[in-house]
Amino acid sequence: MELFGGVIPVTGITFLMFCVFAVLFVGYALGRITIKGVSLGDAGVFVIALLFGALFFAPLESQLVIKGESEAVHFVEKALEIIETLGLILFVTSVGFIAGPKFFGNMKKNFKSYVLLGLVVILAGGLSAITCIYMGRGIGFGSSIETSEGFTAMIVGLLSGSLTSTPAFSAAKATVAAEYTSLVSVGHGIAYIFGVIGVVLFVQLIPKLTRADMAAERAKLTSANEGQTKKKTVGKLLSLDGHGFAAFCLAAVLGMIIGKIKIPLSGAGLSGTCFSLTTTGGCLLTSLLLGHFGRIGKLNMMPEQSTLKLFRELGLVLFLVGAGIPGGADFVANFDPMYFVYGMIMTIIPMVIGFLFAKYVLKLSLLNNLGSITGGMTSTPALGTLINTAGTEDVAAAYAATYPIALIAVVLVSQFLIILF
Repeated sequence: MELFGGVIPVTGITFLMFCVFAVLFVGYALGRITIKGVSLGDAGVFVIALLFGALFFAPLESQLVIKGESEAVHFVEKALEIIETLGLILFVTSVGFIAGPKFFGNMKKNFKSYVLLGLVVILAGGLSAITCIYMGRGIGFGSSIETSEGFTAMIVGLLSGSLTSTPAFSAAKATVAAEYTSLVSVGHGIAYIFGVIGVVLFVQLIPKLTRADMAAERAKLTSANEGQTKKKTVGKLLSLDGHGFAAFCLAAVLGMIIGKIKIPLSGAGLSGTCFSLTTTGGCLLTSLLLGHFGRIGKLNMMPEQSTLKLFRELGLVLFLVGAGIPGGADFVANFDPMYFVYGMIMTIIPMVIGFLFAKYVLKLSLLNNLGSITGGMTSTPALGTLINTAGTEDVAAAYAATYPIALIAVVLVSQFLIILF
């Protein structure tokens, strides 16, 4: 392959990296555009990645092939999957370390609130999905779907996409009949776009609509977390490197191992399906624990804050590129306006209900509320945006507390919808 009319010859992998970094540059530029104080921020990268995927994914994939002994293997999708997974590991592990020192104190104080809010958000999403199922049965299933089982598979895919939940997506594919797995994938791809952008805009708009004093809200969050990071350090700790890369890598390795552990589910027709924390949940759990204790014996296990901030940002944008480019291609290939509307419903209703429940019933402060919403919606990109909007990384503790509850609940709700409908 050649760039600029053959002036610069490049290999396939080099050209793919060229595209990735071009998307990052243009995406950051778009994210900086601010209208009445609201911007896409890092989600600008996601928007450009979607557009790039919609316009150029097919020709890119047709050009960049590796010739095997028996067949030509397209590697673009796999390469982007690697970028997405690497970004996810970098981001969630950084978030876990950042939240770890304050996580357990915050969890102890607000445990019931986080559990309730996580359940309320996901149950609201499930009820929204049921509403969409009945709407579809009343007005027609939509293009290319002829059975109620197929439509349910589509709706459950839309639910996992609207909540940006890979575990729910995987569980739904494992639960539906084999002939409907493709519909789950299509639904997930259609709803994923608004599932990301909707929550990103929500966490920016709410502080403006409520005219929140962000300095006062940060003070409330700091006050709630006071005294939770004071730990006695006995003697001098040994660091394997100056930046904490080794500690970070250990957390990632242990997290990936834990994430692969599968717990069989039984009853209510769930036989044969399993639950796992996945790489996201495993890395988050491990880094929370290491971030909380800060050491293993005399070995320092806390990376430098500058390292964590860099990995958090880098991980987020790599994740958005890796997910956005193939997502844009899937969106164009499978778009149906009514399915997109269903996906919007399943993003907006749980988000709004969760926010109101946290504000008026649980009485959470604004930043604790929004941090919990990003966790309840299992929205990694929205957390990155909220940290920038709030001006403090303390909101990550609320995300980390609500996320595991929502993770488990959305997997179970998705499977129950398939069984019941």
